Amino acid sequence: MIESCAGKENECPASLEFIPSYQPLLVSPITISAVKEQAGEVPISAAILAQLQSRNVRATKGGKPYLELAFADSTGGFSLKIWSDSPMYGAAEALAPNTILRLEAEWTQNQYGVNPNHLTWAHLDESAIADFLAGDPEIREKQDRDFAEIRRLCDSIEDPRLHDLCALFLSQLGDRFRRTAAAKKNHHARRGGLVEHVAQMMHSADALCPVYPELNRDLILAGVLFHDCGKLWENSYPEDGFSQIHSIHGEMLGHIPLGIELVNKLWNDLLDGAESADWKALKPSTEMTRLHLLHLIGSHHGQYEFGSPVLPRTPEAFALHYIDNLDAKLEMLRDAYSQSHELVPGIYERVFPLPTNLVKPLAAFIPPPDSGREDSEEKS
Repeated sequence: MIESCAGKENECPASLEFIPSYQPLLVSPITISAVKEQAGEVPISAAILAQLQSRNVRATKGGKPYLELAFADSTGGFSLKIWSDSPMYGAAEALAPNTILRLEAEWTQNQYGVNPNHLTWAHLDESAIADFLAGDPEIREKQDRDFAEIRRLCDSIEDPRLHDLCALFLSQLGDRFRRTAAAKKNHHARRGGLVEHVAQMMHSADALCPVYPELNRDLILAGVLFHDCGKLWENSYPEDGFSQIHSIHGEMLGHIPLGIELVNKLWNDLLDGAESADWKALKPSTEMTRLHLLHLIGSHHGQYEFGSPVLPRTPEAFALHYIDNLDAKLEMLRDAYSQSHELVPGIYERVFPLPTNLVKPLAAFIPPPDSGREDSEEKS
């Protein structure tokens, strides 16, 4: 039974909120994504470091109040409920916004999410907070590689207008870009997730251009970079946290109009420069190049009901839409396979927003040992 330490300071371990008899786990904390990968019906004992993203008062259909706490780290997030009759309710109410905690529990997971049993928490010291805010080292290293690859592919764009536009964006807004998520949930929903998403999409677009020569490589690479650039004001993160920033511009306009506005602003800035004097003789025209790029931003959701103000009307617009959708779906599948448990061997429980249960993928073919040598002997 969890007991409140209120009024029992001499009995409580330093900085712990609950349980006088609590003994900290003598293990290093793991990430939220690792908990989701490892936890299932059988509980795992683990500690995680997480930042409080939000706290909301809810009520059941029967009117029983509870707190819903959303936590996140650099790898993902989860929510937990604290019921009004729990000894933890008062302490949960008192948590300051963006508090970073060490959460220890026996973790399980079902179709509704992660569940902590025998939960305790502790505050971190300044050194631990600094390490936490730096993010998971593996993800940070991957995002560094992805950002370098985005720069490389942008540098390969031959059209000087699109090349300079990409360079201006990365120089002016690169830091904010690297702190932005690709979505609020479902896919790449973490600090820096947009860089991962864009890098993978650029690889896909670059690989498809030789297969479909009707695609304008310069245009589609620039379109990939800018298709979600409005999310810098819709899904961005601060430098010192993993809680997405709520922006009035993101709320009232959304990322597609914001992206169109940003590209127009950067484009006009370039037109004011001396280098743009040479653009007048370029074909296709500078105005048509700008218009086609804006069309990619406006049409990339593919359907009116999914938020596109216009439907795809060019080869690059269709390709961008499907590349975007493919990368998002495969990221959802990776997450689903790592988090879902098997209903029966080979069939995994459905994970929202995917529409169905998943089936275990077919493994890659492995040739039998020495098959190449035996084939050569038969031919001889």
